[in-house]
Amino acid sequence: MKAGIDAHDKRLENKHSDDASVITGKTTLKPFIGVLGALLASFAVYQLLASITVEPGALPDPHVLSREGIALAAIFAAALVLWATEAIPIAATSLLILVLPPLLGAVPSIKAAAVGFTSPVVFFVISAYCFAFALVKSGIGWRFALWLFTLTGSVSKRALLGIMAGTATISALISDVPACAIFMALTLPMLTKIEAIPGESNIGKAMMIGIPIAALIGGVATPAGSSINILGLDLLKSTAGIDISFLQWMAIGVPVSVLLVPTAWWIIVKSFPPEVDIIGDPDQIQEELRSMGPFKTEEKKILLILSILFTLWVLSTWIKPLDVATVSICGAVVMFLPGINLLSWDAVQKNIGWETVLMIGSVTSLGIISSESELSAWLVKNTLGNITGWNMFVLVASISAFTVILHLPLPVNPAINAVLIPAMVVLAQDSGINPALFALPVIFTASCAFLLPLDAVPLVTYSKGYYRMFDMFIPGALISIAWIIAMTAAIFTIAPLVGLK
Repeated sequence: MKAGIDAHDKRLENKHSDDASVITGKTTLKPFIGVLGALLASFAVYQLLASITVEPGALPDPHVLSREGIALAAIFAAALVLWATEAIPIAATSLLILVLPPLLGAVPSIKAAAVGFTSPVVFFVISAYCFAFALVKSGIGWRFALWLFTLTGSVSKRALLGIMAGTATISALISDVPACAIFMALTLPMLTKIEAIPGESNIGKAMMIGIPIAALIGGVATPAGSSINILGLDLLKSTAGIDISFLQWMAIGVPVSVLLVPTAWWIIVKSFPPEVDIIGDPDQIQEELRSMGPFKTEEKKILLILSILFTLWVLSTWIKPLDVATVSICGAVVMFLPGINLLSWDAVQKNIGWETVLMIGSVTSLGIISSESELSAWLVKNTLGNITGWNMFVLVASISAFTVILHLPLPVNPAINAVLIPAMVVLAQDSGINPALFALPVIFTASCAFLLPLDAVPLVTYSKGYYRMFDMFIPGALISIAWIIAMTAAIFTIAPLVGLK
C-alpha cells in the first residue's frame, strides 16, 4: 500500500513540480492584501457602529452599542478576515486576539481576554490529538480499514460505501482529519493501480470527495467526534447555562449520521458514476491483513482504553463530574503511564496542531466576551429580531441553512460557533424558547463544510489532485440540503424525547 501511495505522489510530481517556484506578484501581495483587508474591515465596523451615538443620560437605545461592544465587533471583523485569508498564521491571529481586547478597551485586562484558555475544550483538543496519534501509530486504524474493505469487496460502488461508512465510524471517536487520512491512504494505491487520472477520473473524484464528507458526517455522531462539538457545547453552557449530556447528543447525532452517510454516498455516485466496476484486489487486501498478524499488545491496550472511555462518556449522562473533556484528558494521561507506554511526549507534541489549540482558546474567549459585553444581544436585536415570529420549523431550518452558507465566506468552523451560538442563545431567550433548540443546529451544522474544499478535512484529499475546487459544490450542496432536512427533523422529533424542548 505504501508503495502505491509513493507511486501516486511521484505521478503527480510533474503536474505540481513548478507550483512552488512560480511566484507571481499577486501571490506575493496576497498576505499584504489580507492584512489590509482586516484593517479596513475593522476600521469600517468601528466607524459604522461608533456613528450611532446617544447623548449621556439619555434613555437606552436598542440600536446603540457600548464602546466595549464596538471595540469587540471591530476585533471580530479583523480576526475573521485574517482567519479566512490566512494572511498571517492562524496561531498568530489567535495570539493577536489575546492582546487586542485590552488594548482597545473591550475588556479591562489580558486576563479577561484569555478566559477561553481556561476552558476544558482546549485540553480536550490536546487529548484528541493524543488519541488520534495512538490510533495511527499502533496500526489499528489501518487494520480496521483493511478489514472493512474485505467485507465490501472490490465492486467500486460498494467499496465507496464501505470506505465512507468506515471513515464515519472512526471519525465518531477521533478527530476528523486522521480518520480522513487513514482511508485516503487505503484508497490512493487502488486508484493508482487502475490508473485513475487525477482531475478526470470519476471514481477518483467520488473517493476523494466521499472520504472527507463521511468524516465530517461521522464526526457529529458523538460529542467526542470533533473539537467543534465540544467547543459548541462549552459555549452553550457558558452563555445559557445549558448542559447537553453525551447520550442526549448521541440521540440526535447517531441517527443523523446513519441517515446521511448512505444519502451522501448515493448523491456522490450519481454525481460521479464510476468509470470502472472493479477497484482494488481483494486477494491483495486479504494478504495485507493477514500479514499484520494477530492483534498486537499495543492495539489491545488502545481498544481497551477506548472502550473504557466510551463507557465513561455514556455514564457522564448521569455522573456529572465525568464530562467528555475530563474523561478524555484522563484517557490521554493513561496512555503515558508506565506499563501502558502507548505514547511518548516527544513524539506526541510534534503531532499536535498547536495552531488549532490556540485558535480554539481564542475563539472561546471571543464567544464568552461577546456574550458578556452584550454584543450578541445587540446583533440579534438589529439583524434577527424580526424572524422570531416565523414558524418554528422554518426558523430552525433557516438557522441550519445560514450556518451552511456561512462556510463560504468563513471556512473556519470554530469561528462559526463563536459568531452564531451566543447570538442564537439571545434570540431563543428573547422568544421564550429553550436556547438549545437554536444553538444545537448551529453546533451540529458547523461541521457541514461540504460546499467547497476550504475546511481542513476536505483539504486532506483535495491536495492529491483528484478533484477540482468546484467539483465538490453540486454534490456538496445536495448533501447540505439533506443535512438541513435531517437536522431539522431530529430537532423536532428526537430532541423533545430526550428532554430538549
